[in-house]
Amino acid sequence: MEADRDAKIEQLLLIGLDHYFAAQYQQAINVWTRALFLDRSHARARAYIERARSAMAERQRESEELLQHGVDAFRRGEGDEARRLLNAAIDGGAPSDEALVVLERLNRLEAPASLAASVRDEHAREPHAVPAANQTPRSIRGTIAVALTVAAILAVGGYAAVATDQADWRALLMLQDPPAASSPTPVARETTLPLPRRAETALTKARGLAARGHLHEALTALDDVRSTDAEKADADSLRADIQRQLLAVTKLP
Repeated sequence: MEADRDAKIEQLLLIGLDHYFAAQYQQAINVWTRALFLDRSHARARAYIERARSAMAERQRESEELLQHGVDAFRRGEGDEARRLLNAAIDGGAPSDEALVVLERLNRLEAPASLAASVRDEHAREPHAVPAANQTPRSIRGTIAVALTVAAILAVGGYAAVATDQADWRALLMLQDPPAASSPTPVARETTLPLPRRAETALTKARGLAARGHLHEALTALDDVRSTDAEKADADSLRADIQRQLLAVTKLP
């Protein structure tokens, strides 16, 4: 029986090391905690847990440093560098709320510049109007003939008074319909959708799994709650309850 327990502990230690070297420190701690359930005085399991906690603290420090560098780059106007640093900080576990606020401001500042560049490209693709000096004599004579014809019709029919009120003279002279009055384009209000809280979702999922008796799956779900999330205290409390339940199950004959 003792040999089976030692073999199980050794297996858990190896599984935890796989998580540790994959930088999955919280998963490694969870596995090594299960080893402590089997032997509370196991020195290697305790040492591994302390090492993983130190690695988590160091990664948190580095991610917060990246966050600060990203904010500084944003203030200097270095948009690309700020975006890279902020995304790296979020991946490392830095407080996502502050980083997302800066990223949103960066997107708002870059949007007008992108729109202006698009408008310039559209104007560059439009064909330029032909200068009046380059018009052929035939086109000039055609324009004069059209103008004389319209003037004759207006003089004979007495249409001048009415036409002056209903049509634009310049549009009529060029045989074009007057432009319709353009209605003002409604300004779309900016709507900010609430960001889903990953930690809250993970905590709810873990509670449901624990209630159904899936204790190991619940512990895995709690790994998504970071140390900087507001739900960290509730997640730690639930993790402790689950670990006590697992310990009680282990003690049963």
